[in-house]
Amino acid sequence: MIGLARLFMMFAVFCALCGMIWGIQMSATHDHSLSPAHGHLNLLGWVSCSIFAFYYHLHPETANSRLAWLHFGTVVASVVCLAPGIALAVSGKTEVPAQIGSVLMLVGTGIFGWTVWRAGQGPAVT
Repeated sequence: MIGLARLFMMFAVFCALCGMIWGIQMSATHDHSLSPAHGHLNLLGWVSCSIFAFYYHLHPETANSRLAWLHFGTVVASVVCLAPGIALAVSGKTEVPAQIGSVLMLVGTGIFGWTVWRAGQGPAVT
């Protein structure tokens, strides 16, 4: 795995490790109040980014576009905002980072959808 696919996979593994450590910490303290944030970190960071990595690995012609790199940046920014943002929201502090992260993930997934759709239509969008 090289290029964008590798970066997505590296970020996915990082999120998986953080999610596992967080899960162990919640189990050890018997405090599962931040489970929604932990779950989003695992689902969006580990699972979604792994899927993106495999897609770009299987379709390297799409990974070389500026749109694909915008996808990566948007998704990373989303996970970085969303998981801590949900923790802040659950703690009653603020919902703003979670809201920003949610919109960024929507945009990132939309970019991915466009990339997938365009891959079947001809040359990758640049």
